[in-house]
Parts: sequence; C-alpha cells; structure tokens
Amino acid sequence: MSTFPWLTALVVWPLVAALATVLTGVGRGRPAAGAVTGGGRFSAGTARWVALVGSLVEVGLVVGTFLAFDTGAAGTHQLTETYSWIPALGASYAVGVDGVALLLVALSAGLVPLVILAAWHEQGGDHARLRRYLATVLVLLSFMVLVFAARDVFLFYVVFEAMLIPAYFLIGGFGQGAQRRYAAVKFLMFSLGGGLVMLAAVVALYLQVPVDAATGLRPTDAFLTDNLTGLALDPTAERLMFAAFFLAFAIKAPMFGVHTWLPDVTQNATPGTSTLLICVLDKVGTFGMLTLCLPLFPGASRWAAPFVVVLAVVSILYGAILAIGQSDVLRLIGYTSVSHFGFIILGIFSYASLGISGSSLMMLNHGISTGALFLLAGFAIARHPRRSQDIADYGGMRTVAPVLGGTFLVAGLSALALPGLSTFVSEIMVFLGSYPNWPVATLVAVPAVVLAAVYVLLTYQRMFTGEVRPELAGAPDLGRREKTVAGVLVAALVVLGLVPGPVLDYVREPAGVTVELVGATDPEPLLGAVEGSVQ
Repeated sequence: MSTFPWLTALVVWPLVAALATVLTGVGRGRPAAGAVTGGGRFSAGTARWVALVGSLVEVGLVVGTFLAFDTGAAGTHQLTETYSWIPALGASYAVGVDGVALLLVALSAGLVPLVILAAWHEQGGDHARLRRYLATVLVLLSFMVLVFAARDVFLFYVVFEAMLIPAYFLIGGFGQGAQRRYAAVKFLMFSLGGGLVMLAAVVALYLQVPVDAATGLRPTDAFLTDNLTGLALDPTAERLMFAAFFLAFAIKAPMFGVHTWLPDVTQNATPGTSTLLICVLDKVGTFGMLTLCLPLFPGASRWAAPFVVVLAVVSILYGAILAIGQSDVLRLIGYTSVSHFGFIILGIFSYASLGISGSSLMMLNHGISTGALFLLAGFAIARHPRRSQDIADYGGMRTVAPVLGGTFLVAGLSALALPGLSTFVSEIMVFLGSYPNWPVATLVAVPAVVLAAVYVLLTYQRMFTGEVRPELAGAPDLGRREKTVAGVLVAALVVLGLVPGPVLDYVREPAGVTVELVGATDPEPLLGAVEGSVQ
C-alpha cells in the first residue's frame, strides 16, 4: 500500500500552480501575445505556460494515484488520510477515493489543461486579466478534487460552499456575455440557498451521533461518513435531512425546477468556464446523491425515490425539448445537460447495480462529450467577426473549417448516444438498469433519444452545412493548439465507446456497495447479461 499522500498532493499542487501563475509575468494590462517592455523578467505569455505546465503536473499526479489504487477493491475508499481538524466539532481532514470518486478526480484534472489551451488568447488580449483567470481555474481545480475526495461531511460541506467563490468570479468577472454579473449572482444565490438548507441538515445529522457514556461527549471524528452511515434515525427526521441534502444537490445537478441558473451561466460565461462548471462542478450534485443521500438516509431515499424518478424523467424530456428551441448555441448545450443529468439521476435511483454503474460512467462520459461541445462551440464563436453565439449567424463552416466541423459532429453524435461513442454505453446501462424497478418512467424517457438526435443534427446542419456566410468565408480551420484540444476529447469519446471495460472496473463494485447500503435487491440476471456484453 502506498504511503505517499496522493490526494493531499492533488489538492495542494493546483494552489501552488495558481500562486505561481498569478505572480508570473509583468506587463500588466498588455496584450497576451505581445512582448513585455519596461524591464519585465518574463514574456507576457509565460503565465499561460506556467498554468499549463502546472495543470499537466496535476495530470501526472492523477496517473500516480491510479497506479497506487487497487482496482480489485474499487468499492472501498483507498489512499485515505485522516487528521483531526476541529475536534470540538467532530470535524476531520479525511480524504479517500473509491472508483467513482477517482474517475471524477481524473475528469477534473484532465479537463483543466484543455480549458487552459482553449483560453490561450481569451480575455480580450489583456495579459493581467488572463493571468488571473487561469489562476482562478487552478484554484477551482483544487476545490473540485477535494470535494470528490472528502470523507468527512463537515469538510465536504465547507468545500461545497467554498467552490462558489472561484466559480462566481469565473462567471461574473471573466465571462463574455452582457449579463454575466446577473448570471453569476443568480448562480450564487441558488447555490447558497441550497447550501444553507444542507447546513441545517448537517448539524441535525451530527446531533444524531451517540454521546459517549463516560465522557458525555460525541467523538472527535463524528462527521466521518463511515461513522454517520448506519445510524438509527427517526423516520421523520431522516426524511427531512434527506430532503435538505437532496435540495442542495438537485440545485447543483441541476434538476428541473431548480435549474434556471444553468442556461444563463452557459450563455454568459466563457466556454472554458462552462466546461468546468457544467461538466465537473455540477457532478458534485449527482455525486452527493450517490455517496451521501443514499448511504446516509437509505430509508428516506427509498421513500422519496418515486418523486425523484418523476423529476428525473421531467428533466430528461424538458431539457431536450428546450434545447431544440434555443437560438444561442451555448445556451442550447446548457439545456442538453439538464436532460443528461436527468439520465444520471434516474440511474442512481434505479437501485440496481447496472443502473448505478451506468450513472457513474455517464458522469464521466457526459463531462467529456459536453466539454467537447462547449470548447468546440467556443472555437466557432472565436472565428465569427462579432463573436456571435446565435446559431442563425453561422452556416457552411464545414467548408472553410472541416476539422472543426468534423470534431463538432463527433462530439454531438456522442451527446446523442450514437453506438461506438462513449455516452451510448452509459445511457443504455441506465435504461436497462432502471427498467426493472421503474418500467413506466424508463419507457417515458426513451423519446429523449430521438429529441437528442433532433437538437444535435439540427444545430450541426444550421451551423456547418449549406452555403458559407460571407463574413465566415475567410475563417481559418483549427490551429495546432485547438486540434490538440479537439483531438484529445474526440479520442477519449471513441476509446470509451469502443473499450469501456477498464473504466467499468472502477464503477461496478461501488455500485454494488451502494445497492447493499440502501437495502435494495439487485436484478442479477439482467446485470450479468449486460455487463458480459460490454466487457
């Protein structure tokens, strides 16, 4: 067993890289591509390279973490570290990852270098502004890693709320839309509201921990998730606490009814920011449902499951239908995520290993495919003279930018779950896993597959086929830097679609553990037949 603190290194290193980035380079306010004059020690582009190298070192640390992780025991939390933090409150710095958490940590670290490359010439050529943007991205990366690794509920809550700070500045301070400040405040208010409700439930859960008879005190590690799992809770109290946790996670997810912040954010943030917020940060919502709501409140989870499943199906259909009607390409991609998160939640509350495994895999696949759509849409927007996000302002881009058109099509086909691309595997697992317990809901959700084909293919047709619009006639195709971003994402979509078996090894056992904790019965025959077909 490895004794190196891999998870702490993954949390601390981005902060070091962020500090180095913000302190690197002078030439305040000068163009990002221009030379620094006036005695500066570094060129104006040095900060970009510092941020990129720092993010790549993080990827290297993730590789080391995978090597130290025992895939055969993916259902247990490994690489654990526990240190007393606030003994009087029972709070600890406790981290550890199972297979699902490790995949989401990898998704977080893997997307950040691509976001940095995509943002190479953003922020209006203002080097100081770009430098601060990249540093904020790295700070957010640190928080994202920690929230997925946290094994103490109080620590989880603190990071859950702390992530809002860099996210708020990424939207409102470095966004590109006219209403970016409004979108940032809306995002903050929704998230803070849900977080404050969850805080009340966190305190109430702590009060359920038995007091030591000898000392009259609760344990100094009372907030550890292992200590909170399996508590004998009053049914009414359990349901109220579940509702509070679930509301916070539903806002983050986002589910229908508490989702309205998302399209505003995607319309006004940069494509890179949307990639991190929607493809990684919002996974905290579904991850929290899977790793906190179900194990901590198993009885309340089963009680609320019919309502949650209905909301999930509404999200699936509502997001897909609204996406078809959008004129703004980034807003459209945002609504597709409302639909896809509905699939993830449906699988989580299927109470079947197959469905939960599919949801866990879909969290990874959605992050890659939707991240590709955001970043490629950003490349198209950068080629428009007015940087328009309106789909109607494009047309014929496949002719002038064939690589951009081709990679956008592959990302779109993955989003609609085309066989052979990554999302298909996870989506079919969700359908087959949820059908035994929720047959009507599953069948009602199936038309979303057709709706996805409509919004993807219609968008591609309007933006990339037909006659080239005069203002786009001289638009260049993807450059080397942009091809690197697109190539990595497309390769991941293809590999995960054709060879999903190795990744399934990380999600299969955690799904079985979850089913056991909830006290559900797993539909074994269906599980065995389908898993055998994807190995």
